[in-house]
Amino acid sequence: MDAVIEQLKTLALAEAFPFLLKAMGALVLWFVGRAIISTFRRVLNLTLQKRQFDATLIRYIESLFAGSLTILLLLGILGMMGFETTSFAALLAAAGIAIGTAWSGLLSNFAAGIFLLVLRPFRVGDEISAAGVTGLVQEIGLFATTIDTGDNLRISVGNNRLFSDNIVNYSHHPHRRVVVKVPLTHGGDIHGLMKAFRERVVVVPGVQAAPVPSVDVAEFTAQGPVIAIGVHCKPTQAGAVQGAVSLAVEETLIASGYVVLAPAALPLPLLSRAG
Repeated sequence: MDAVIEQLKTLALAEAFPFLLKAMGALVLWFVGRAIISTFRRVLNLTLQKRQFDATLIRYIESLFAGSLTILLLLGILGMMGFETTSFAALLAAAGIAIGTAWSGLLSNFAAGIFLLVLRPFRVGDEISAAGVTGLVQEIGLFATTIDTGDNLRISVGNNRLFSDNIVNYSHHPHRRVVVKVPLTHGGDIHGLMKAFRERVVVVPGVQAAPVPSVDVAEFTAQGPVIAIGVHCKPTQAGAVQGAVSLAVEETLIASGYVVLAPAALPLPLLSRAG
């Protein structure tokens, strides 16, 4: 019996005690590693905020680095404990390839979302037209962008489709030019009407004094000249200003006594009947 106890003591000193030391070292390494990762995450957050990165992108980058460093920390702890980590790393690589193949479409939206957040062709609140959708941007996600249309519909567009299409940002500049075309007939006082249009559109609510509104002849047709009235306004008021300018044009035409001539009656084709 004493011999068995001596053997157990020897075994404990030879195996259990080193394992206990490794476990304690692994525990210390875990807490120290987590503290370093947390510090690195805070420093990364402050750095990205100073560079004015998007909040969604900051959270993603933080999670990506924190997750990667945590995996490396776990692999280091397992290696210190004596576990074989080569097969585990190979398993992670194989799983990554399988997931990437299965989620190729989702990952393409994810990559496009990163580019949208970094390049910033538009921001939340901008009015854009892309991928067949026109409206106000409500959210730029990592996989899809949410847009509210003019008829109060919410549409989520995949970032890959959005990024691969031409993006028209109506809100990028501080003002937007709106053009209203007025077809006239030959024989009228064109110069008098153009002067009346200039005097009338400058007082339309929402029309900016600078740049100065323009009234020019855009083209000539068989019926008469086409007048183009161009005004500048805030991007968010473009629709209302266009309607107000169109109404002002109508009022100006009525006040000036402009009469639209009816088109001349066309002769009817002669019908022949076989005898």
